[in-house]
Amino acid sequence: VVHKFFKVSKNYDGDKFFTIENGKKLATPLLVVVGVIEFTDLLFAVDSIPAIFAIAPDDPFILYTSNIFAILGLRALYFLLANFIHLFSKLKYGLAIILAFIGVKMVIAPIFHIESIHSLMVVGGVLVLSVLASVLFPEKKEEAAE
Repeated sequence: VVHKFFKVSKNYDGDKFFTIENGKKLATPLLVVVGVIEFTDLLFAVDSIPAIFAIAPDDPFILYTSNIFAILGLRALYFLLANFIHLFSKLKYGLAIILAFIGVKMVIAPIFHIESIHSLMVVGGVLVLSVLASVLFPEKKEEAAE
């Protein structure tokens, strides 16, 4: 897609999206990479619409907000949090509980319906508790043997 709008250099120029070669302004391969990643974000956001309709057919708020956040790129938030993930040692357990809850919810859906607000409260509560547990009971660093 980027190749349709820009002439692309064959060489990277550090962390720049554009470079000048032989007096011409060219896009770098880094711009192509970012373009592909953002196109993939958009594709997955659009692709998720039928899945969200299947999960919450009567809740357009969930449909719109989930796709807005997908399009805005939660990847940026991930990279921000990736620098601090070592502070949240209990988060992996909270995420495991959330995934198990969602799995159970999907299995029992034909028999028993759990309202979306209750699911959001469970997910939010587990996230908050796992972060609080990480802050209150931090993982002890092992001392290097001397």
